[in-house]
Amino acid sequence: MTSLTLPRSIGPRRQLLGVGLLLLVATLAFAALDHLFTEIEWHDVRAAFHAIPPLAIAACVLLTVLSYLALTLYDHLALRIIGSGIGWRTAALASFCSYTLSHNLGLAIVTGGSARLRIYGAAGLGPGDVARIIASASFAFWGGVFTLAALAMTLHPAAIALGGFALDPVVQRAIGIALLIGAMLLLAALGPAARSINLFGWTLTLPSRTQGLAQIGIACIDLAFASAALFVLVPHLSPALYPTFFLGYALAIIVALISHVPGGIGIFEGVIVATLPNVDQPVLIAALIAYRILYYLVPLFVAVILITAHESHAWRRPVRQVMGGAQTLARAIAPTMFAALVAVGGTILLISGSLPAVPGRFRIVAGIIPMPFVEASHLAASMTGAMLILLASGLYRRLDGAFLLTRLLLVAGALFSLSKGLDYEEAIILLSIAALLQWSHAAFYRRTSLTSAILTPGWIATLGVAVGLSIWIGFIAYRHVDYQSDLWWQFGRHQDASRFLRAALATGVVMVGAAMMGLLRPATDRGDDEPCGPPSETALALARRTDACLALTGDKRFLTSPSGRAFLMYQVQGHSWIVMGDPVGDPAEWGDLLWRMRERADAAQGRLLLYQLSLESLPLAIDLGLSIVKYGEEARIDLSTFTLEGSQARPLRHAVRRTARDGAGFEIVAAVDLPALLPELRAVSDDWLAAKGATEKSFSVGRFGDIYMARFDCAVVRCHGRIVAFANIWSTADGQELSVDLMRHSGDAPPGVMDFIFTSLLLWGQSHGYRWFTLGIAPLSGLEARRLSPLWVKAAAFLYRHGDAFYGFGGLRAYKAKFVPIWEPRFIAGPQGLSLARAMVDLQRLIGGGKGSMAARMREAGK
Repeated sequence: MTSLTLPRSIGPRRQLLGVGLLLLVATLAFAALDHLFTEIEWHDVRAAFHAIPPLAIAACVLLTVLSYLALTLYDHLALRIIGSGIGWRTAALASFCSYTLSHNLGLAIVTGGSARLRIYGAAGLGPGDVARIIASASFAFWGGVFTLAALAMTLHPAAIALGGFALDPVVQRAIGIALLIGAMLLLAALGPAARSINLFGWTLTLPSRTQGLAQIGIACIDLAFASAALFVLVPHLSPALYPTFFLGYALAIIVALISHVPGGIGIFEGVIVATLPNVDQPVLIAALIAYRILYYLVPLFVAVILITAHESHAWRRPVRQVMGGAQTLARAIAPTMFAALVAVGGTILLISGSLPAVPGRFRIVAGIIPMPFVEASHLAASMTGAMLILLASGLYRRLDGAFLLTRLLLVAGALFSLSKGLDYEEAIILLSIAALLQWSHAAFYRRTSLTSAILTPGWIATLGVAVGLSIWIGFIAYRHVDYQSDLWWQFGRHQDASRFLRAALATGVVMVGAAMMGLLRPATDRGDDEPCGPPSETALALARRTDACLALTGDKRFLTSPSGRAFLMYQVQGHSWIVMGDPVGDPAEWGDLLWRMRERADAAQGRLLLYQLSLESLPLAIDLGLSIVKYGEEARIDLSTFTLEGSQARPLRHAVRRTARDGAGFEIVAAVDLPALLPELRAVSDDWLAAKGATEKSFSVGRFGDIYMARFDCAVVRCHGRIVAFANIWSTADGQELSVDLMRHSGDAPPGVMDFIFTSLLLWGQSHGYRWFTLGIAPLSGLEARRLSPLWVKAAAFLYRHGDAFYGFGGLRAYKAKFVPIWEPRFIAGPQGLSLARAMVDLQRLIGGGKGSMAARMREAGK
């Protein structure tokens, strides 16, 4: 009944731990189900399934529709609580897509949360607001579960046993009364209006008393409809049993959600069966199968159809038009929906391969198709199901290879379903999925290696659960078969158990092969391998900022506009596509360049990061939908007003005079004359690096190299005829801006030599008509941490104040402040949340210039 902003940090170890726990819970669940279903015959379940009355199915469909309509009110009320004006239609789309995904795949925060984040993000809400909506809906749901369970235990307590644990009706009534009193006290504690509070660094939005009551009411209505949809499928149940039935239903939901098994499959059904021992077991299991189809799978299928309808139009528009409204939602959600639907189709094939064929249909097939082909189809259908589950991950990533293989396997699976036992229901489902997939084929545009992208630990674990479920069902179906070694080699019309064993073996081989391929795949991708030409001279001539000279360092790739009047420089490090600074050249072509880079990074499944953006590029980064973070401030000196007169310039005057007294002299060496001085300059550079204990950096700065140094004029300081300091000079072609890149001095240089060379350069630039001199960026400068500032800003401000032992952030700004510059902010634009942190790690590796840096590899390759 509250909403809060949750921390989003999660590491790879937690992910692996989660996969391990999922497999462990699934194994325990199968063991428990095996114990519960010991005495159940599969043919009894099949007969009970076909005996479900059409009127009961119709009632279940109606109650399912009403339940999903009630689900939309969770988000609608949550939007009112956080003060958003987004309408019911958007909330309905978000909740319907979110719940269909989380119902079938589990892990509601990841699956359903991602759908909500994309839909509400397109509607203008930030991640914090989406987190509050998710939390509000979750608390409302759990409030309804406990309130209805409390009412059932208070008004109609009944003996419930689960395993060896039994809950006495008297104890139930006491627990129910306590829960109801707790709910009333909680409602009484709420105020007449919604309000926000801070608790342990988290922001909680408390609903009003009326809104809290409405949340519980909506959840009770939803749960009443959802449980009744299952209740009506069990024939001959007295309405008086509903309170007991609902207690078992609520317990099953809780256990299934805690387990995180995809869709709670097997867990939910097992708890229901265990809590209702007096109900005819085959009839109850048949009702649970029908409920799984009608309440879980059919809504997922409907959601995919709705998204596909949008998708077919969205991908026929330019990217800039796609980035808005319902088309953006379709583009973002469709791959997730198709991944879920294809995984369901694969699971159906696996389970079907573990069950005996319908005798009448099998006789028809055996009379038409030779038996070896029937056996081969049965085996191929199970292997196809396993492959579809793997390929679902590729669809989620929008891989074109996954689309082509999935479409082929869906059609093949339909043919195998018909030829192995005339299972036309399966064939219709698979062909329908294939048709929907074909309708949205343009959404799967990423050209990449298929096997290196789909075989992730999470999807292999999902495959393991599905294969384990199908094998367990097969052993249940053939429990009374006398297994012998020659059973593997028996073929014939009545050898269903043999077919099951061979199918289980084949799927196991596929699963092991998939895991081995995942272990042997490369740890990282090379990224963009296109050949890289030189930067456009036309664009360099139009550059208005000296950092365009970074294009000449030899460690970058370039994306150039068709006219050649603009380019941007970038590098691919890991999965991050990192752009250095503003685009270079004609500003009218910057927007198109950035959009092209955005599309290329997205097509390669990469993270786009724009590094050291100026205010001029900031609106373009916002249009790209990137998250903006202030990085620091750049010191720019107005040479038209620079002077050594006055009290502010006294330290500079003192440094210049003292260095001059020590015999230092300043001169500018033209680029054409520089090669003769390179050995002496290299000695100064090596001495400076050794004294600093540093190595050459990459990407964001230059590095000493003969070819690079010979491109620029160079300022040198001589003492008694020997060079003791130098700085290579960057300048724009229009003569407006001046700066330096490498600025180094030897250990025996006079004190104050850096002040001397800077001051001399400023006066030289002033005399040659330059307008600006850039001193470079002071990282983390200008970040002010307040109580409500983002966590990034608070951490950066703390590091700026207390991190001098690591870098000297404050000292760097203080040094540049001596020249009385104008401070201009610089920004980083990139993905949100954890992806931004990963991109920053890639950026630091790139700048570091070590063995793992793509910039270093590029230089070594001579590109």
